[in-house]
Amino acid sequence: MMYPNLFTPLNIGPVTIKNRLVMTAMCVGLAHHDGTVSDALAAYYEERAVGGTGLIITECTRVNETDAVAYPSMLSMSHDRYIEPLRRAVERVHAHGAKLFMQLYHPGRQNVTLFPTIWRFNERMARVFPPYWNLYFKAAGKFDASAIDDPKTAKRMAKYTKPLLAPSAVPCGLADNPVRNQSTVAMTLPQIKTLIDQFIAAAGRVKKAGADGVELHAAHGYLLQQFLSPYTNRREDEYGGSLENRMRFLREIIEGIRRACGPDFPISVRLSVEEFYDTIGYPGQGILLDEGVEIAKRLEDFGIDALNVSSGNYDTAQTSCEPISFTPGWRKYLAKAVKGQVGIPVIAANLIRTPEQAEAQLAEGTQDFIAMGRPHLADPHWANKAMEGRGEDINRCICCLRCMETFQENIMNGRPVECAVNPHACRESKIPRTMPKDGRCRPVVVVGAGPAGLTAANELAARDFQVTVLEQGDAPGGQLRLAAAPPRKEKIDWFIQYLTHQALRQGVTIRYGVRATREVIESCRPYAVFLATGAEPLAPKLPGTDLDMVTTVKPVLTGERNYAGKDVAVVGSGLTGLETAELLVEQGNTVTVVGSPEKLAPEAFAVNTSDVVQRLKQGGVRFLTGRRLERIGNGMLYLRRKRDGVQEEIKTDAAVLAIGVRSSNSLEKECAGHFERLYPIGDAIKPGRIGNAARSAFETARALR
Repeated sequence: MMYPNLFTPLNIGPVTIKNRLVMTAMCVGLAHHDGTVSDALAAYYEERAVGGTGLIITECTRVNETDAVAYPSMLSMSHDRYIEPLRRAVERVHAHGAKLFMQLYHPGRQNVTLFPTIWRFNERMARVFPPYWNLYFKAAGKFDASAIDDPKTAKRMAKYTKPLLAPSAVPCGLADNPVRNQSTVAMTLPQIKTLIDQFIAAAGRVKKAGADGVELHAAHGYLLQQFLSPYTNRREDEYGGSLENRMRFLREIIEGIRRACGPDFPISVRLSVEEFYDTIGYPGQGILLDEGVEIAKRLEDFGIDALNVSSGNYDTAQTSCEPISFTPGWRKYLAKAVKGQVGIPVIAANLIRTPEQAEAQLAEGTQDFIAMGRPHLADPHWANKAMEGRGEDINRCICCLRCMETFQENIMNGRPVECAVNPHACRESKIPRTMPKDGRCRPVVVVGAGPAGLTAANELAARDFQVTVLEQGDAPGGQLRLAAAPPRKEKIDWFIQYLTHQALRQGVTIRYGVRATREVIESCRPYAVFLATGAEPLAPKLPGTDLDMVTTVKPVLTGERNYAGKDVAVVGSGLTGLETAELLVEQGNTVTVVGSPEKLAPEAFAVNTSDVVQRLKQGGVRFLTGRRLERIGNGMLYLRRKRDGVQEEIKTDAAVLAIGVRSSNSLEKECAGHFERLYPIGDAIKPGRIGNAARSAFETARALR
């Protein structure tokens, strides 16, 4: 066997897991709005079981309907009515040889006061008036979620909502925490005792449903971790102070579950063994690794069956769900530190992306189980492909955080998360895994070998169409080649490699160096034409933008324009501008970023933005936000401050314009009326991100008749 450790069974307690692959808990928004396991969620789990994963851990599941509610469409195990729907999902997972643990959790301070306050009302209204949820999401979808971060908004909310329960009254408020400034109070002793009983009762229901075990979520800053951490637990009673006291809450839950469920029902704890407050400028705060290892040792003494090692919290979110810049395996030392001190199995997610990496970490004794969350979104058949020695067929997660971004967005509109590289994710119950082979070798032309073009080509080839891709450049990738050019963005190449490999494997013909015209396309006699012509950089019509000192980001990212030791101004503070600025810094330039919005990259996901900005600050980049470019000339940028109209002059050797792109659709106009089936896809319709392009192509290719 190519990966003998990866595909060797191992027990967690008395339960045998058929291999070492664990899908960790991820909130995907597929449950019914009342917290019941839906057919969509069951299908999502079943798809990963079909794909060969040994152990599936459900998303976080609340233990009550009062203060543990964090968003609609999250799982619940607070009442017996949730047992049977879970049982049906467990049976579907078991049918494919996989096991299922349910993760029990309480958000504590990491929540928005609005959700637990209005939940009872929402649930009751929906029971008597089923269309209620549609009306709720229609209204909630208009709410600007970023307003939650405003201290004034939080203060107004506090007047009408219940405060969040936590060990101590320490609200979130550091770094880019998405739930800052929420009203937070210390739990009373009766509240602590009640919640312990609720965790125990929920675990009992999980067992009755036939699930194989439970996982207690004491990681990523949620309530159980808040009790463990000296940063969030400042109590002076028996539940605070010493480590023994800070662990009392979790210990009493574990002991209660063991009494209620017996010795043969596995208990795992997901544990942040390092909170990494030093990464946001607060060294020495929170749980440090030495104490994290000690907590792990004591948890083993409490009688748990496995430890799922992780790190971070909402304040330090980059260390628990890494953006694209992080190196695979960067935190394996955390798991190894725990593994060296405990005798129970250690599960750990260390940004593992390939079977080779997974096998190596098992062989070197870093951990016992390979935990992967996002990779199971990107490719639910990761396990089977690895077992069959088809690593090149694995669609690797590129760490773009589209899943996290859409989770936060969709809390307010009721839709599930999206994966940028897998348009099928979270739509398993609605869209078949494969389409019928109904193409009958009819010829289809796809113009453009970017993410949209290649996604369409793959879907069409799988349906037995004869696909030819016309690509003007000398290599595949399209806009992704530019996106992968800045420092630490090489993971984007993984998606290009995957799409290209799949296309060639399925017999797609890719012709490079071909400028597609109507005549060229007509020569192929196509049944259908897909235009994935992408987008082109915008250039404002301002005085001086035609000077030689001015360029767009494309020549900089392709290397056609090189700067070193220059003063360079990047005009545009979106994520593309920031990433281009990072490349210029690494080339030895002094860089100024000029942006019209007051906030850097306001349209981008905050974790991705802060990841780049912290490196730009270290590189001495100057940020001039809230400025409008008026003209360029004589080595100067002439700006206007938006808040007061004051004009500023910035001396620079070069100006790089990063102010967006527009659809490149001239070919669509040329071809209109000449082909019965003509379909623009991806950026050719509307400029967007990788996920938008792939999803557009996926849906259009599947709809072809």
